Amino acid sequence: MSVISAIVPAPRQPGRVIIEVDGRSYATISVEAVGRLRLVVGGSIDGKQEQIAADVAEGEVARKALDMLAIRARSTQELVRSLVRKGADPAVVQHVADRLTAQGLLNDSSFAESFARSKVLGARQSRRRVQQGLARKGVARAVADAAIDTVFGEEDVDPRAIVRDAAKKKLRGLAKLEPVVRKRRLYGYLARRGYELDDIREVMSELREDLSDSA
Repeated sequence: MSVISAIVPAPRQPGRVIIEVDGRSYATISVEAVGRLRLVVGGSIDGKQEQIAADVAEGEVARKALDMLAIRARSTQELVRSLVRKGADPAVVQHVADRLTAQGLLNDSSFAESFARSKVLGARQSRRRVQQGLARKGVARAVADAAIDTVFGEEDVDPRAIVRDAAKKKLRGLAKLEPVVRKRRLYGYLARRGYELDDIREVMSELREDLSDSA
């Protein structure tokens, strides 16, 4: 019979303990698992090894997830995909993601708003480009749209001003081109960046002198 000789707190791992069996370290598991499996000093782990192993695996995935989130914020699906690519069991990963969400450590709404604010105010990206970026991160369209609306509203963002800034910056590198080519290149550049066509046309009309032979 494998007897538990000690249960001690795991260093630098809040909520987890080290189970010692027959005087040797056996596994690091959650306090919750200790209670659920009724593990006590002097008791046996026989018949509970598989459940202990499952909790150990979940703990390892949770540790990796928290390390990744400490480096930078991530969406739920981005975190899940990364962990699965690293070889973690998908079911365990999803369970960990659900727990982190319940604990408030993983929040797609907060992530989407932070991402949108960075891309709109920093990179001066269009609404459509930000939507595409959030979609690649696995954020639901409704969550992404709500986040973008919040940023545009709170920061009083003028979409046309963003297009105007992008156009003026691009024009500096197109100054030596023929007017027709200059206009075509600028229009294509702005369209590829996902700006609204009405805003592009209006800005190009405002900059018609810069786009003409007299530029």
